[in-house]
Amino acid sequence: MTGEQATIAAISTPMAAGGLGVVRISGPEALQIAARVFRPVGTRTIQNVDGYTGIFGRVFDRAGDIDEAVALVFHGPKSYTGEDVVELSCHGGLYLLQRLLRAILDAGAAPAGPGEFTKRAFLNGKLGLTQAEAVMDLISAQGKQASRSALAAHDGVLYQKIDAVKSRLITLGGHISAWIDYPEEDIEALEMDSLSQELRGMQVSLQKLLDSFEIGKLLREGIDTAIIGKPNVGKSTLMNLLAGEQKSIVTDIPGTTRDVVEDTVRLGDLVLRLADTAGIRTTDDPVEKQGVRLAQKRLESASLVLGVFDNADELTEHDIQLIERIKERPAVAVINKADLLKKLDIEYIKDHIQHIVMISASTGDGLEELIEAIREVLQLNHLDEQAAMLSTERQRNCTQRALQSIGEAIDALTTGMTLDAVDVCLEDAVSALLELTGERVTDVVVDEVFSHFCVGK
Repeated sequence: MTGEQATIAAISTPMAAGGLGVVRISGPEALQIAARVFRPVGTRTIQNVDGYTGIFGRVFDRAGDIDEAVALVFHGPKSYTGEDVVELSCHGGLYLLQRLLRAILDAGAAPAGPGEFTKRAFLNGKLGLTQAEAVMDLISAQGKQASRSALAAHDGVLYQKIDAVKSRLITLGGHISAWIDYPEEDIEALEMDSLSQELRGMQVSLQKLLDSFEIGKLLREGIDTAIIGKPNVGKSTLMNLLAGEQKSIVTDIPGTTRDVVEDTVRLGDLVLRLADTAGIRTTDDPVEKQGVRLAQKRLESASLVLGVFDNADELTEHDIQLIERIKERPAVAVINKADLLKKLDIEYIKDHIQHIVMISASTGDGLEELIEAIREVLQLNHLDEQAAMLSTERQRNCTQRALQSIGEAIDALTTGMTLDAVDVCLEDAVSALLELTGERVTDVVVDEVFSHFCVGK
């Protein structure tokens, strides 16, 4: 068999040693192929049991027994893919799993491609496209909020939000078309002001979704965070505190950090992609000068800036320049060395930066306050994880196109253009939303979506 009708197989657990490993088989011959490599203990066989049933036995190949195993049988369409599915679970050694997979392929299955199981679930109507995309977000979630948001999308929250707008647009478009095409019929008159107001309400709804994209991206990918400050204020000590281990060299000599030191850390349910940068100052050292340029570049691209200041030192020109550069950015002013005698003009910093935290990076005092300040800066404390949220560039692009088309429809109404023009704009908006949900999507788009999945899911 070839194409979508082939029976496919892949290892569905991580490619690392573990207590348990799973090889998944899906397709029209899943039961027969699984039976060729599985010998049950007892009279029940893979081909004569009901769906949602587990059977204990052994898996084998031409060379003999491979391992003990449990076969879980799912009959289509009541399975993940909508097809017959068998999952063979054995001990999670890589050799065992690879040998078992090879036996299954020798028995007639084809290797599954990236995301092919979930792709079949989509094509068989088990999942919408936004729900399928949420599967990978669930797998890759690195924190509580990210996982809750992905689960809400998998449960259909985003689809329902988009579907509500799409359905109303279709109704309005149908009313407009009927009004245009059948003027002699007794069709309810269109109130232009009411139509414009309703379209503006849809604008607001879609704009909220667009605004959610950047927050969702931070939750999924981690927060790109730059630790910035003049030399010797404790940036590297702060980096090591957040990382929980020594990542940056710490000395009393200014300019020790010459390059950008990076690490990804988890603080509660926050994931920060940290960059400890060279101290920003004027220098004649060519190596340090390059480090300062890298620090300034990282400052411009960061989603969050931790501006570090020395509580035991007076405010310098470099400090003031840093304050000016980050005062309009998502930033926390970190006043380090809080355990030492205060010389810093903290009031000046407070006048320019809203979120300020006093810490001692060497002792860890103030760390919890810093985490809370980061959540406040990024508005994560007020995030509703159960709300609809865009999670991919594809979804963002579709929403942007729909929003633009609705805006053009409103402009057409405002400028007195014919209802034909308005109807065309509404059709474009509907088309973009149908592409978002996967109800009207090309094979190229589908292949692109699932190409980013891991093999085995």
